[in-house]
Amino acid sequence: MALRVVGAGLGRTGTHSQKLALERLLGAPCYHMIETFGRPDDIPVWHRAVDGDLPDWRTFLADYAAAVDWPVCAFWRELSEVFPDAIVLLSTRDVDSWWTSASNTIFQVVGNEVAAEEITGAQQSMAIDMLAKRFTTHWMEEDEAKRAYEQHNADVRASIPDDRLVEWQPGDGWDPICEALGLPVPDEPYPHVNTTADFRAMTGMDG
Repeated sequence: MALRVVGAGLGRTGTHSQKLALERLLGAPCYHMIETFGRPDDIPVWHRAVDGDLPDWRTFLADYAAAVDWPVCAFWRELSEVFPDAIVLLSTRDVDSWWTSASNTIFQVVGNEVAAEEITGAQQSMAIDMLAKRFTTHWMEEDEAKRAYEQHNADVRASIPDDRLVEWQPGDGWDPICEALGLPVPDEPYPHVNTTADFRAMTGMDG
C-alpha cells in the first residue's frame, strides 16, 4: 500500500496518539519509532538514510498506510515527494511545553542520563545520529533545541502547499485529520496516550 499520511511533526507533539488514531481511521498500521522495537532490522536502514543512503521508501514502508514521529519526521521532505498523494500532517505544540516534554523524556533517554532497558544500544545510536544530523547537534541545549524545533516547523510550512498540509495540535482531535482524508469522524474519543508520566514509567525512568 502507499502512505496516505506523512507525519512531519516532531516527537512529543502527540504522535503516539496520532498513530493509534490513524490506524483506527485507515484500518492499517502506522509507522512510529516504537515499530523499531519489533523491527530491529529497520534500525540500520535509518542509520544509512541519515547519511544519504535512502531506502526504496515504497518497499520499506509497504506495510503501512501512515507514518509519524521520529525517525519518519526527519525525512518528511523525501517522503512527501515519494508519496505525492499523501497529506502531510504537521503536529505542533507551543515551543516551551514541547521542550519541557522532550527534555524530560526522549532527550533524557537518548542522552543516556538515565538507564532504560527497553532502549537498545542500536536504537540509541541511531537516534543520536539522527538528532545531530537532521535536527541540531545541540539538541540537549534548550535555546538551540527550541530554535531547531521552530525552524523545522517553518520549513514544513514553507515547503508543503496549503491544500496538502494539515496542521494539528493536541486537543484538535479527529476533525482536521478526518476532513483532510475525507473520512467520517469516529463516534469515540480521540486517543490520548504517552504522556510524560506514561513515557517515564514505560522506560523505567522513575523506577
